[in-house]
Amino acid sequence: MLQDIAPHKYDVTYRTVDVADDDVMLIFKNNSLLCHVDEDGIYYPEVTELEKIFPDIRKKAKFMFRIDDYDYFELRNHEIEPFDDWKYIHKDEVRTMQPLWKAFAAVTGFQIHDWYTNTKFCGRCGARMKPQGEERAMKCLQCGKVYYPQICPSVIVGVTDGDKLLMTKYSAKHSKYRRYALIAGYAEVGESLEDTVRREVMEEVGLKVKNIRYYSSQPWSFSDTLLMGFFCEVDGSTEVTLDENELSVAEWLTREEIPEESADSSVSLTGAMMKAFKEGREI
Repeated sequence: MLQDIAPHKYDVTYRTVDVADDDVMLIFKNNSLLCHVDEDGIYYPEVTELEKIFPDIRKKAKFMFRIDDYDYFELRNHEIEPFDDWKYIHKDEVRTMQPLWKAFAAVTGFQIHDWYTNTKFCGRCGARMKPQGEERAMKCLQCGKVYYPQICPSVIVGVTDGDKLLMTKYSAKHSKYRRYALIAGYAEVGESLEDTVRREVMEEVGLKVKNIRYYSSQPWSFSDTLLMGFFCEVDGSTEVTLDENELSVAEWLTREEIPEESADSSVSLTGAMMKAFKEGREI
């Protein structure tokens, strides 16, 4: 999956550090990222490459995270236009590029950048906020309330019936994604993840489930989500009652019928779960 970047090591610990010449700068603009792409993959500019056209880069750079021995920084405000071989590429393209660990750096950077960009004013009193300094947080200058990055818990559910998996497709009004998916949804206030599984399956396809078991998790930066995957078995009738507001298709497919292109574990937890079931590794 996208976060599986070993042997590279991602470290999200917040630090107050000086900017080094070879540190990496992630420069964002309108859901796009400044990159250079060639036959070897994707590259992001280092500090010295940007300093030539933006002399204040060290002064305005804001720490994001560390991968291996390199710190990654950003600019909170877009101040750099494309130059030489560097251009802005939309995040939907970046996430599928190679090497995978650099794609992960980009999408994680998007999540952190968007949170800072969208968290400028206090939701309690409306006053302006400033970075906390010693941790990744924003503090209200008026009432003192502290805000941390938003992470939304969500479930991905593989519902099984023997050697069949319930495969779904989103409705056009719910999502532009057209390939197979699994049942998914956000946890509600006061709800356990197991209860979220039961509720989402009932709401989307009208089925009862049993034997709910955890499979794996994935941070999904595109929607500020922490995805948690579960497999479960249908309990009773297998007849689907489709929620047409969210889904256009819900059908039972055998392991052999699951398309290879859907069972792709390189990026998403959904693909990894489909692949696991197809290969009989869901237990």
